[in-house]
Amino acid sequence: MVTLQSTVTLHNGVEMPWFGLGVFKVEDGQEVVDSVLAAIKAGYRSIDTAAIYGNEEGVGKAIKESGVERSDLFITSKVWNADQGYESTLKAFDTSLNKLGLDYLDLYLIHWPKAGTYKDTWKALEMLYKEGRVKAIGVSNFHIHHLKDLLQDAEIKPMVNQVEYHPHLAQLELRAFCKEQEIQLEAWSPLKQGELLTDDTITSIAAKYEKSPAQVILRWDLQNEVITIPKSVKEERIIDNANIFDFSLSEEDMQAINQLNKDERVGPDPDNFDF
Repeated sequence: MVTLQSTVTLHNGVEMPWFGLGVFKVEDGQEVVDSVLAAIKAGYRSIDTAAIYGNEEGVGKAIKESGVERSDLFITSKVWNADQGYESTLKAFDTSLNKLGLDYLDLYLIHWPKAGTYKDTWKALEMLYKEGRVKAIGVSNFHIHHLKDLLQDAEIKPMVNQVEYHPHLAQLELRAFCKEQEIQLEAWSPLKQGELLTDDTITSIAAKYEKSPAQVILRWDLQNEVITIPKSVKEERIIDNANIFDFSLSEEDMQAINQLNKDERVGPDPDNFDF
């Protein structure tokens, strides 16, 4: 984890950057194009979108305009709940690929564990993977019991589980389970939608390292071996967020941040969502 391009090797041998840009709630059109272009220009190589974000076309446009080789980028998208099921997932994948203007995806995820359908959805992802249309497949917002259920019938084990993860939601049991299963954990909402930026423990650690609270939290993610994809539309913030490879947190400071855990979510609970 020495540079913005540093990667972790997923259990199937694919290399995924530890750090990327998330584009949740970034408007399609110029806003997302500018955001993705700023990130790629700053050295980011991983971009995370989803069908439901409604901005895949803008992400695709920025990829094209960036001038960076496709093979040097790592692009993630996700199948939405309304499209889950075998045939509908295959169709949804084609739609995402067309909107992005790409020949393949690096990572395709099941966005939420929709009861009764995620196993069929997973079979579709396995098919796409076997066909070489996606380099890695995974899930998002899966608890341990969802993963255990999926693994009972899966031919291919998920490579990634992207979940809400931040100092107030340290996901200790899930992290341990995923590590044991060689499923890489990835954080969404790593800054708890900005709520953690004024936390006293974090601000005092930030002052000590002459870093911002956001940089301290994102560094904590990486040192816990969790991929992180903070979202921003401001070029300055995009650059700042990634400026975390020139310092490391001491064991004592890592523990101080670990102590902030209170299993508190800012997003929906994967056991109780209605969309």
